[in-house]
Amino acid sequence: MATVRSFVVALVISLLPWPSHGQSEYSLSFNEAPTVVNVNLQTRELRVTHTGRLVQQIRLSANLSPAAQYTETATGFTLTAADGTVLELARDADRSDLSQFSVVRSDVPRAVSLVDCVNLLGTQWYGGPQQKRQYWPVQKLHFDRYSMLSKEADNSAIGDRYWLNALGSFLFVDQWAPLFADQHFGQPGYLCLEVAARAPYDTHGSNYDFRYTIGVATDAKVAHMGAVRGVLGRPSDHPAQSMVAEPIWSTWARYKRDVDDAVVRRFAGEIISNGFRGQYELDDDWEQCYGALTFNRTKFPDIRATVAAIKAAGFERVTLWIHPFINKGCEPWYSEAKRRGFLVADWTGSTDTEWWNSGKGQAAYVDFTKEEVREWFSARLRGILQESGIDSFKFDAGESSWTPPDPVLNGPLKRRPGQIVGDYIRTVAAFGDLVEVRSAQATQDLPVFVRMIDKDSNWGWNNGLPTLITTLLQLNLNGYPLVLPDMVGGNGYDNQPPSKELFVRWLQANVFMPSVQYSYVPWDFDRETITIALAMTELHRSLTPAIMERFALAVSEGQPVNPPLWWIDPTDETAQKIYDQFLLGDDLIAAPVIVENARARDIYLPRGSWTDGNTGQQHVGPTWLRNYPAPLNMVPYFRRS
Repeated sequence: MATVRSFVVALVISLLPWPSHGQSEYSLSFNEAPTVVNVNLQTRELRVTHTGRLVQQIRLSANLSPAAQYTETATGFTLTAADGTVLELARDADRSDLSQFSVVRSDVPRAVSLVDCVNLLGTQWYGGPQQKRQYWPVQKLHFDRYSMLSKEADNSAIGDRYWLNALGSFLFVDQWAPLFADQHFGQPGYLCLEVAARAPYDTHGSNYDFRYTIGVATDAKVAHMGAVRGVLGRPSDHPAQSMVAEPIWSTWARYKRDVDDAVVRRFAGEIISNGFRGQYELDDDWEQCYGALTFNRTKFPDIRATVAAIKAAGFERVTLWIHPFINKGCEPWYSEAKRRGFLVADWTGSTDTEWWNSGKGQAAYVDFTKEEVREWFSARLRGILQESGIDSFKFDAGESSWTPPDPVLNGPLKRRPGQIVGDYIRTVAAFGDLVEVRSAQATQDLPVFVRMIDKDSNWGWNNGLPTLITTLLQLNLNGYPLVLPDMVGGNGYDNQPPSKELFVRWLQANVFMPSVQYSYVPWDFDRETITIALAMTELHRSLTPAIMERFALAVSEGQPVNPPLWWIDPTDETAQKIYDQFLLGDDLIAAPVIVENARARDIYLPRGSWTDGNTGQQHVGPTWLRNYPAPLNMVPYFRRS
């Protein structure tokens, strides 16, 4: 039926405002694309079809009943439940490439809890929160009323509420909803989205909002790019080319806190003498005390001379580790910050919290939700740069879970506790194109490296080597394409540094990612490891133009730098399941070995003509290369012919 409106709201069975039995299905249809959204009040089911194929199916909260009152609006319709809760469906976009609409409940009473359950439909899903066991695709994950925040638990430093399925549809939940996720617990086969005014969210305000957006396109790639344009955003710029072309050398994994002037000078000399160069990063325990932001004069009697010596040895730039805490006993800085109201407090006025470098209740989190605090902290950092000759910073932590429980923040109550994450990250992002951060929440627009949270030195799914790849994919498909992988070989926690083989295979996987970050070093092993590391570092250096080109596309279009393999052919059901291969741009496939003692692996090549990067042999996909040889000194990769 022709219509002058671009968006049609139709009552399928009856036009009566109060439906009777059997007259309870309503629909939204789009003129520019073959997308239809149906809401059935009898079953409380929302179904989204595209060209007749089901792409989303959501069981709506139990408070919605067949007696809900229907009202047509300019962009959709509302359904008013008996408890007064209003569910609104509103069209956001109606284009040939993307249909997009929102499901909205506004001003929900604090006593009301809502649960909408998304049917996983037996297909592949991507996105979701960063996890310690970062399985991919993400329908393999399990959540039990999981608070969707940037938090320390489970390595969930990236807690964005975005999911994409292989059918060509995305779902994005507003960042301020008090959202809990339940997957495979109460409802097998579903991702249940529960909103409730309970901890760790605000429990003092009156009402809250629950809004999520659904987008539908011809395939997952088009849908994701629609999400980038419509809900996620894209970086405003990108990190410096120098952080791509040459490695970053951190003191952390190799030395932990045992650093001083002699150690850092010696480490710099070793790096240069073994044929490497790049960026030098001074990590933990350089301060007089945690939060002082002044150098320990016993360890570093003349920090300017130390930095000058590192640069004279052959390093172009030096960066410094920074955190957002002040420990009790770090005087006079702790007492001054507390007196001035610069620390996050709870509703009783207590600022006590903890982090990994303090005891329980023996630290405080700087309150970045206050403008005067942001300027105070930034001025102290500028003082460090002026004093030391250091070029920029590595910013650690930032997750909302480091605040005291039930924090009082400077902003709307409904934004607690997640507001502090964005306020911290946006403050520190101003310190130039060498900045790296590890936490994020709706900060896809920032031009900084987002670092993977610390990885462990093992071969398994418990935060080990496989998760280097899956975390790379998870971050890219949450709209964070500027990914800084964690250190080669992991962090060696529990006195378990990487073996030679783990170090080499980790480095080989890292080669095709935006930057290489060392801490453990190849000369800790043997001459063969040095030779392999030099070759892999040179291979990464040769990829700098391709990486920078992809950075530019991330800025201009929001394209991922390292997409999953299915990005080449979103309809390829085999590629949709691949977790141990990935792309650099659209034209290079990386297939590193991530299994201990393996000297061969199976490799899947999707549609297209591919040239083996090691042998020059030509292959036409889609095809499997079975038992492809991969000795320790070689990493398999393929370029589009």
